[in-house]
Amino acid sequence: MQNPPQPPPGAIPIPVGPGGQMPSPQQIAAMQQQLAAEAQKHGMTVPQFVEHIKAQRLAQLQQAQRQQQQGGQGPQGGPQGPRPGPPPGAQGQPQPIRPGPPNPVAIALANFLRSQPLKPRTCIINGERKDMFRVKRALRALQSPAYAKARAKNPALPEITDRASLENTFKLLPMSMLALRVSKIDPHEGHDHPPKKGKRIKGLWTVRIEQQQDAADDMYYVWLYEGSQIMRKVYGALALVLIFTVVLYPLWPLVLRQGVYYLSWGFLMLLGLFFLMAIFRVILFCITYFVVPPGLWLYPNLWEDVSFMDSFRPVWAWHETAKPKKKKKASKTVNAQSAAQLAGQTGHPPPATATTTATTTQVQTAPQQRAYVAPKVEELADDE
Repeated sequence: MQNPPQPPPGAIPIPVGPGGQMPSPQQIAAMQQQLAAEAQKHGMTVPQFVEHIKAQRLAQLQQAQRQQQQGGQGPQGGPQGPRPGPPPGAQGQPQPIRPGPPNPVAIALANFLRSQPLKPRTCIINGERKDMFRVKRALRALQSPAYAKARAKNPALPEITDRASLENTFKLLPMSMLALRVSKIDPHEGHDHPPKKGKRIKGLWTVRIEQQQDAADDMYYVWLYEGSQIMRKVYGALALVLIFTVVLYPLWPLVLRQGVYYLSWGFLMLLGLFFLMAIFRVILFCITYFVVPPGLWLYPNLWEDVSFMDSFRPVWAWHETAKPKKKKKASKTVNAQSAAQLAGQTGHPPPATATTTATTTQVQTAPQQRAYVAPKVEELADDE
């Protein structure tokens, strides 16, 4: 029986574009489908196929190291030559981002940053709401004493000594597809219709994933990692148990069914009491509105957006009436006088004034006009 064909050496589940650029969401979906198809072809699940690729890559690297060690020995089996190391200047410099499957170190780093006050804001990406944070706040959290305490508990977290190691540590998130860099876009960009005049939610951005995943201070990243889903599964299981328990009400013991019966009557009576209180306070207000205006309100106030205790404070209060606004007649008189004075100085008739009443509309024009007096120029003799 012939073994199934093995994947080529060095294959990774999520390849990258030229220059280590980030693939688009459509490309990522296509890669995941291709990975699932390859795993099914080899008779494995996707996690097993990923582990198989990692093991094959590790074996290839070990074999290459053994060949280099054998090639570095002299003809008499002398000491080995210099071992290959990183190129000069590679240490202490930011490394390019090459996305791949999440590793435990990146997940631990994501759990730490999710627990820090990064002041996240809600954004919309591909029609879904996600949490977005600023890079400088994440870098500040990695330099805080809290990260040192977390690293003492989990030594696998990278050590941070300078700016380059700080950025390399942060880049573990996009490398494991736990958080990606995004930028703000116009949701109506490229559409033929004008923007809709809807109510805009302040601070809610529509973003897209950027291909170049950098770690500058003013950049924004969106969380794709939602943390542990254990509690959500527990809550879902409890909800199913509760629904199943309610459905099985006819099979409950008699004592429990009687207790539920009396509790339901108690809730109905409480609801009826609320309606009676609302009707009584309205009737009381209608009576006192004509007897002792402006009317009396008896609390609790059931319709105000206040807390339960504040609805009983005070016990009663008078009805608040709107204060009439005073008309500013004095300012209008001053404006009319200044306009007439200006018209007299320039020689033009003053503007017409209109008075509006509730029944008729009258327009009064001032026929008086001051005589125009030409300015006089007096000639004075020059003093000699």
